[in-house]
Amino acid sequence: MQQTFISATILLILITDPLGNIPPVLGLLKNVAPARRAKIILRECGIALAVLLVFLLFGKQILGVLHLSEDTLRIAGGVILFLIAVNMIFPGAGARIVEPGQSGEPFIVPIAIPLISGPSAIVTAMLISGSDPSRMLEWVGAIFIAILTSAIVLLTANRLQKVLGPQVIMAFERLMGLVLAAISIDMLLGGLASYIQALTAAGGLPR
Repeated sequence: MQQTFISATILLILITDPLGNIPPVLGLLKNVAPARRAKIILRECGIALAVLLVFLLFGKQILGVLHLSEDTLRIAGGVILFLIAVNMIFPGAGARIVEPGQSGEPFIVPIAIPLISGPSAIVTAMLISGSDPSRMLEWVGAIFIAILTSAIVLLTANRLQKVLGPQVIMAFERLMGLVLAAISIDMLLGGLASYIQALTAAGGLPR
């Protein structure tokens, strides 16, 4: 899938899932003084931004060190995105990120990582970087807008939850999950097709 600035931005917003992060973030910050909540959210969003930028800018080198191909990353990314999408459509079907008994002021884990910049967002940043390295400034802008969206949503989380209500938020979450599921399948099929084509060209599969 050829990425554009708009498609990359939308994809990153879907993956960072700001609306879906409202309930766990509010739960994590319920015992934190209201005056501290905004600072914590901005700090965690800043950390998430830094993490994604590192993998965006140095993704190719990281893949080289790990001896992984971009096709392998696309296949793995498609699988991860699909699992995330299933969890968005059917809440509770995936792994639990936030433990019920977790208390205290969160730092890095679990808000910055993995709620905002989780494995799916990191893989996506690396894939976007590899799709066209000459447009790196656009990809940096896409990540910045996605994190800014998360920051705005989380800073207004209490108000949004009161105005929209949990049912509307859940409906948006499931709609985002459906879109993300389609994107994940496209990514998975694209990775498989490219991998099979490379094997065929190398004589690994019969023509």
